[in-house]
Amino acid sequence: QVQLVESGGGLVQAGGSLRLSCAASGRTFSTYAMAWFRQAPGKEREFVAQITWNYNSTYYADSVKGRFTLSKDNAKNTVYLQMNNLNTEDTAVYYCAATHNTVLSILPRMYDSWGQGTQVTVSS
Repeated sequence: QVQLVESGGGLVQAGGSLRLSCAASGRTFSTYAMAWFRQAPGKEREFVAQITWNYNSTYYADSVKGRFTLSKDNAKNTVYLQMNNLNTEDTAVYYCAATHNTVLSILPRMYDSWGQGTQVTVSS
């Protein structure tokens, strides 16, 4: 129902920063929240951060608190993930997701729209 396109991934050294973007299109009026997930090689997909579209409330995984910051541009239907002080454990494919469900969850299966993913690689 909602189309999502991520961008901004790349290769950085530990301690560096990146800003990921997620542009939404389609039936965005039904979106309640958007989130970022990541999946490292050989590991399960894990929750990173979440933001509600209308109320702008945010929730972060413990592993990224104080380092990652969510923001959004309502006019552009775009969510941004500013990632600072990156370390090698942040290396993963990062996925943007959207949900119409008003009951917020960190479970991937509760999100019904997904982007294609963008690679973030952090070298030591």
